[in-house]
Amino acid sequence: MEWPAYLDEYEKLVIRMTTPRVMIDNAGCTNATRVMIDSARKHGILLEAVQVLTDLNLSIKKAYISSDGRWFMDVFHVTDLDGNKLTDKSAINYIEQSLGDIQFARSNCYEGLTALELTGTDRLGLLSEVFAVLADLQVNVVESKVWTHNGRIASLIYVKDCDSGSPIEDSQKIDRIEARLKNVLKGDNDIRSAKMSVSMAVTHTERRLHQMMFADRDYERKPIIRTNGDSPIVSVQNCLERGYSVVNIHCKDRTKLLFDVVCTLTDMQYVVFHATINTTRDRAYLEFFIRHADGTPISSEAEKQRVILCLQAAIQRRASDGVRLELCAADRPGLLAEVTRTFRENGLNVTRTEISTTSDTAQNVFYVTDAVGNPADPKIIEAVRHRVGFDHLKVKELPSIDHQKAEREEEPTVGVGGAVLLSLGSLVDTRTGTQREEMDEMGSSPTISKLVCLLKFEMERGKTEEKVKGVGLVEVPTAGKFQLKLVK
Repeated sequence: MEWPAYLDEYEKLVIRMTTPRVMIDNAGCTNATRVMIDSARKHGILLEAVQVLTDLNLSIKKAYISSDGRWFMDVFHVTDLDGNKLTDKSAINYIEQSLGDIQFARSNCYEGLTALELTGTDRLGLLSEVFAVLADLQVNVVESKVWTHNGRIASLIYVKDCDSGSPIEDSQKIDRIEARLKNVLKGDNDIRSAKMSVSMAVTHTERRLHQMMFADRDYERKPIIRTNGDSPIVSVQNCLERGYSVVNIHCKDRTKLLFDVVCTLTDMQYVVFHATINTTRDRAYLEFFIRHADGTPISSEAEKQRVILCLQAAIQRRASDGVRLELCAADRPGLLAEVTRTFRENGLNVTRTEISTTSDTAQNVFYVTDAVGNPADPKIIEAVRHRVGFDHLKVKELPSIDHQKAEREEEPTVGVGGAVLLSLGSLVDTRTGTQREEMDEMGSSPTISKLVCLLKFEMERGKTEEKVKGVGLVEVPTAGKFQLKLVK
C-alpha cells in the first residue's frame, strides 16, 4: 500500500488499525453479491461506502446498516444493472480495494480542468445559450452534468481552453466567462438568484450538484412543468425512548437512489445509526434511524417538514423524465451548442444532461420533454435526429433495475439483525416500550422486515391492497402486547 507523503508513522499505525475490513461473498445469496464492511465509525463513512458502489454502477437491492458505539457495520446486496451477480474477479478485487481505501478522501478525477458552477431559473433553451457562450469564448466542454428540479437548474461544467488544452487560468478570460454566463442565467427575471462561480477544486460532481440545489432551496419551490406524478412518500417520526428520529421512504426504485438520500442526510448534518433498505420489483423501501451530529433527534415539527421536503427533492432531482437521447460523435468545437440549439428550435426542453468526452469522442445523454414537461412528440424527435444525424443521435430506453430474480427465490437470513430489529421496533412509534420489546423478540428475517415496511406504507396511505393481506399486527389480549402474524 502506498502511503501519502504527509503521513507520519503514528498516523500510518492509526490507519492500519481503523482500515475498513471488506468481505465480498457470492456463495451466501443465489441472486446477489453480498458486500460486507466493518470499520471504525466516523461521520460520512456511510456516504463514502455508498459512493464507491454507485460510482461503479452497481445496483443496491438491499442493505442493512448498523453503527453502534464506535463501530460501523454494513451489508449491501448488489448486482450489476442487469440484475446479475458480480463474477468478474478483477472487478471484485477493485471493489475490495476501493472500499478498503475509503478513509482517504475520494473524488472524481478532474485534474487539469476548470469547473464552472451554475445555478438559476430553468427555461426553454437555457443550455443552448450557455453552450453557445462557451463556444464563442473558445472554451471546450469536456465533462458536464446538468440537473433541473422545480423550475431551477444546477450545472457543473468542466472545461479547458480550446487552443492550449489546459485549464483556464487567465483571470481576464475567467472574468469574461463569468460576466457572460451570469447575463445568460439572469435572463429577464432572475436577477437575484442566478449564480455562477469558477473553481479549480476537484469534487464529486453529483454530491456537489445536490449541495448546489440545496443551497438554492429548490425544495421550497413549486414545479413549473408537469412531472410524472410518482412522488416519493417520506415520513419522519421520533422514537424518543431510543433517542432517534425515524425516516421512512417509499418510492420508485432507480440507480443511485441510496446515494442521493444518504448524501442529503449527511450534508444536512444528520448521522445515520441504523438503516434497512429493501427493493421489490420497481419499488424501494428505506428506513433510517438518525440523529443530529450532536446526538439529539429532530426537535420540532418545522424541522421534520424540512427533512421531508429535502429528501423528496433529493430523490426527484435525478428523476429521468422525458425521452433519453444519446449522442455519440467526434468531438469538435461548438458541437454541444449546435445540438442543444436544435433542441430549442424544435421546442424540446432538456431536463437532465450527462456529457463526457473519451478519446476525442463525445458521448452525451440528454433527457428531453416538450416545453411544459409532457412527453415529446415522436415526430419532433425524428426531425431532430434527422437534423443532427440518425447515426449520431439515438433514442434509448431508460435503463431499468432488474429485481425479478429476487422475487423468484427468497434469500437466506442474513446475520446482521441489529438494523433489522430496529426496523421492526419502529413499526408504530406510539407503542409502549413493552410493545416494542415484543416486536424486537420476533427475529431478524429480511422477509419479515420487507413485509412490515410494505404494510406500514400502505397503512399510512389508507390502502388495503391485496398484496399486504398476508401480514398484520395482532394484539394479545392477556399481555397487552402486539405480535406480527404472517398469514400463509
